[in-house]
Amino acid sequence: MFYLPYVFNSRKIQVERPESACRLFPFFLFLIRQHLQCPLLFVLQSGMPQTVCSGTMFTTSSGFSPHLACAEPGEEEEEGAPQEGPGPAACLADGPPITSASLETLIQNLVPTADYYPEKAYVFTFLLSARLFIPPSELLSRVCEQCIKQQQLDQSPLDTVKVRKFGPKILQLLTEWTETFPSDFRDEKMVGHLKDIIHRIAPCDEAYWKTLNQMLQKLSQRLALLSQGEESIVKVSLNASSISDKLVAFKTKPPPIQKDILSICNDPYMLAQQLTHVELEHLRHIGPEEFVQAFVQKDPLDGTQQPSFSEQKKKTTNLEAYVRWFNRLCYLVATEICMPAKKKQRATMIEFFIDVARECFNIGNFNSLMAIISGMNMTPVSRLKKTWSKTKTAKFFILEHQMDPTGNFYNYRTALRGAAHRSQTANSNRERIVIPFFSLLIKDIYFLNEGCANRLPNGHVNFEKFMELARQVGEFMTWKQVECPFEEDRAILHYLHTAPIFSEDGLYLASYESESPENQVEKDRWKALRSNVLAKT
Repeated sequence: MFYLPYVFNSRKIQVERPESACRLFPFFLFLIRQHLQCPLLFVLQSGMPQTVCSGTMFTTSSGFSPHLACAEPGEEEEEGAPQEGPGPAACLADGPPITSASLETLIQNLVPTADYYPEKAYVFTFLLSARLFIPPSELLSRVCEQCIKQQQLDQSPLDTVKVRKFGPKILQLLTEWTETFPSDFRDEKMVGHLKDIIHRIAPCDEAYWKTLNQMLQKLSQRLALLSQGEESIVKVSLNASSISDKLVAFKTKPPPIQKDILSICNDPYMLAQQLTHVELEHLRHIGPEEFVQAFVQKDPLDGTQQPSFSEQKKKTTNLEAYVRWFNRLCYLVATEICMPAKKKQRATMIEFFIDVARECFNIGNFNSLMAIISGMNMTPVSRLKKTWSKTKTAKFFILEHQMDPTGNFYNYRTALRGAAHRSQTANSNRERIVIPFFSLLIKDIYFLNEGCANRLPNGHVNFEKFMELARQVGEFMTWKQVECPFEEDRAILHYLHTAPIFSEDGLYLASYESESPENQVEKDRWKALRSNVLAKT
């Protein structure tokens, strides 16, 4: 039997075959195949989910700026920066916005001229969504071709005055592209197109050579960070281990099989801080394109016989790793609670994790909060009635209420809206932290993708859909930019990543060893589990 936990009160959806669950959420196919016992939360509720909206996206030194919103009146532009002219891609917030257009028209809107630069909202939205229809390398090639043709960059001599008006704008576009979607430039073709267009305009201004070198240097640094992040993910995955189920039978004998979390950290606030470190580290490596590539399908208007870009380049490594971290934390919490032999120790562990969850809520770390609650609601934990009778559960019920799925997680979305508002007006990184419940964010994007077609019946790109997608992804990109203000504790972080955890069978066996089965079904399962353990020994 395969279970999709439904978050609270041990309510579960039973699915006889994992493949049927995969039809509901194809993105999580990789996870279902590898972790059939995984407690990933699939919340099946009717209606189109709505992610909380913040009025603007963000403006940082890394090139992001408000998306789907115009600059405020009277806001000064940086001297020498390209002016955003009233071209065909004029502000998406002040109508009439682009709701649909042919792919060719959208590409033309992306191309800057001497007198026009597209809104940054448009740039982000189109670069994010265009990969569903055309590979980034081909898109950049077509942009460069149009620039060469419009600016006559293949002529000699060049019109220096004209090129100097155009140069800052194409450099701005390339800068935004390399800073927002650096992984696109792992393709050597992308770097080749970038160098070619700058080489064509560089004879008109020596500063363009300097800009090219700076752009390539920063791009190289970003790609190195991406590679390091992916390597660390692989390393952590190799170091993570599981407790052999056969050890459960000996857990009552000293010395203890393993250290518990309390021997490493007995301060709930400190553990919540370290969990926030882990969350922000994962978020830092997730690129915006991964949200699009998670659900991509072949473009029906792509008549080529070659595999589509989406089929060739469907890379969601960092996003998948973050989902695995959520599942690991769920199982770690359940393991820590089921492992102690004595009821008092289990009750102490439950109260400790309740306090950790409360601190996560106060920090704005909703993902760790939900993972802890989910771990405590797993059946092997929730069935420990004698243990729960010894705990003070009032705070736990309050936290459950905050994360109640009723009304499409209305309470959580209200709390998230408050945290987002606090972040916008914050004076310190401590107050800027917003870590959303990630599985719900993925669910929102999934339903947006499934509920709206990429193309309209006339073949036009449904740009209105991608504006909403850009808003949701853009908001996430705002939150991931926050630097963690808490000091690292390497011992705690190492434990969180490498502490052994039980499999689902191991959790049930540990639970039955702690508190005897109450009915025939549980007795039969306990007997089967113990038989399997003896067979392995």
